[in-house]
Amino acid sequence: QVQLAESGGGLVQPGGSLRLSCAASGIIFNNYHMAWYRQAPGGQRELVARINSGRSTNYADSVKGRFTISRDNAKNTVYLQMNSLKPEDTAVYYCNAARATTNYWGQGTRVTVSS
Repeated sequence: QVQLAESGGGLVQPGGSLRLSCAASGIIFNNYHMAWYRQAPGGQRELVARINSGRSTNYADSVKGRFTISRDNAKNTVYLQMNSLKPEDTAVYYCNAARATTNYWGQGTRVTVSS
């Protein structure tokens, strides 16, 4: 059974930092492209950052220079380091594992940026 377990969300003030983690099980982690998506209240789910199996990365323009995605294949875990957080980063953040036509999703972790 495939599981993607996100953690690390919470309430943070503007300008603060959080690190999200997503621990994967039930897949050959090295073979999967990993990504973080987010969905703000009333909004659509959007791609935040992706790291492929070869470790190349891409980011949404709105987070470039502030967020960093990384993966630890030995721990089957993908991370999202979020710095200089803004109120508009408030959303539920979802971990995604993709390979060919297969997609798996985590349950999400909520991030709230507010003073």
